[in-house]
Amino acid sequence: MTNAVAVAATGPHPARYPGAQAGQPTLDTWQEAPNNRWAFSHLGEILPTATIARSHPASPESPTVRLNHLASVMPDLQQRLEESYTDALLVLQRGKVIAEYYRPGFGPDDRHLLMSVSKSLCGLLVGALIDAGSIKPSAKVVDYVPELSTSVFDGPTVQDVLDMSISIIYNEDYEDPASEVQAHDRSSGWRGSRAEDPDDTYAFLTTLTGGGELGKFQYCSANTDVLAWIIERVSGLRYSEALSKYLWSKIDADHDATITVDSSGFGFANGGISCTARDLARVGQLLLEDGEGPGGKVVSKHWIEAIFAGGDRNAMVGASFIATHPHGSYTRQWWCTGHERGIVTGIGIHGQYLWVDPSADSVTVKLSSWPEPDNDQRHERDNKLLLDVGYALDEAGNEQTNSKEHTA
Repeated sequence: MTNAVAVAATGPHPARYPGAQAGQPTLDTWQEAPNNRWAFSHLGEILPTATIARSHPASPESPTVRLNHLASVMPDLQQRLEESYTDALLVLQRGKVIAEYYRPGFGPDDRHLLMSVSKSLCGLLVGALIDAGSIKPSAKVVDYVPELSTSVFDGPTVQDVLDMSISIIYNEDYEDPASEVQAHDRSSGWRGSRAEDPDDTYAFLTTLTGGGELGKFQYCSANTDVLAWIIERVSGLRYSEALSKYLWSKIDADHDATITVDSSGFGFANGGISCTARDLARVGQLLLEDGEGPGGKVVSKHWIEAIFAGGDRNAMVGASFIATHPHGSYTRQWWCTGHERGIVTGIGIHGQYLWVDPSADSVTVKLSSWPEPDNDQRHERDNKLLLDVGYALDEAGNEQTNSKEHTA
């Protein structure tokens, strides 16, 4: 393991820089040598920062609308986007951008928080390390992270965590101050901390309990952070570094992505990634290219096929997802719609989607800022919009074919 330092309760963890002492640097020590050699060029991990844009205004004051390819079939598309609090829509077909929309004040070069679409990226990293032989999906979680031996994760396998099929005492009500998800947020630095909170995300994960029964789907964000901990443990890299090595460096991204980190520097794998709409679409394109990126293979064709094949539908009993997708399932940190078009998607609260439609050979990214985190009616409307985009691509393609035949 490279650059590992011991932390009493949950270590060892990858160091923030080579030779860094355990838990360093902190808010009190980042200006002191030798921490300052690293901190002065990574200040965004220590203090909140704001961008001083090289152009003013930084983003267009008017909406950016390039929807001509779809407008003839979906004349109300822009209205539907505006009504659904869309910040960005991007449609790739056969690897090319054919439609884009950005609201006023947001542009193609702006990063947007992905929320739980971040989970699907984590699933790809786990797949890469399984392909490399570094992780075995049948292995117990505690084989990699023995620090979790007193938690609900003592017993389940990596595959159980990937598929979220573990019974955990974890309330995912984002608006309930007493919920585990808000305690999770506080430990990760997303909310103000309380005296009783664990120091960081690692420590929070060790506190989770439950029956541990397996086989029924339970959406629980903690699963993804456990996967990120495993990734760190087997790779010796910080989670942010692993994202770069195994994914981001291989998709020909236009921009760096970012991820929020807690006080220990652990990336918030379950929801903390921000990137541009175009770069997120490149992640979706990987699934249509059998895991192959412009910079090399990310995951095997077998891993991609397993995502499209879907998970255990019987495990989804009672899950709200099947109200919209009756044949839906969940596997490897991806939602599988069970739709005849073969669609799989990453989904994040407040209206984030990475929608992969193999029937249309297309990827659609929809980034939004819904007023509330989760809303079944908004999900239903957005899913209808995303399906309609696929149908519109089919119709536009048919019109082009008919036009060429008529011309010939």
